[in-house]
Amino acid sequence: MKSQQIGSFEEVVLLTVAGLSDDAYGLSIKLSIEEHSGKNISIGALRTTLGRLEKKGFLTSELGEATSIRGGKRKRFYTISQAGKDMLVETMALRKQLWNNLPDTILNTS
Repeated sequence: MKSQQIGSFEEVVLLTVAGLSDDAYGLSIKLSIEEHSGKNISIGALRTTLGRLEKKGFLTSELGEATSIRGGKRKRFYTISQAGKDMLVETMALRKQLWNNLPDTILNTS
């Protein structure tokens, strides 16, 4: 495994940004995560995670155009980088390997 790793929330954020494609900005990411997870997340925790993922090189961002609806404020749009895509593929492979190694008795709930 590579020296750089991501936590579970970072993985969720990366997957969400990738899934939202061109519409990945703070609020849309937050709402999508909440919709899929059923859990409330703080915008502060999300912003911190987005910044950390960008610093690690897994995301890039750029400011969109100012809109009158937002009072002239610009949205910051996020895009998953190739390094971010590679990390997701690596993480998925690891998870599959770990799940495949579980004995059947672990998942038997009866």
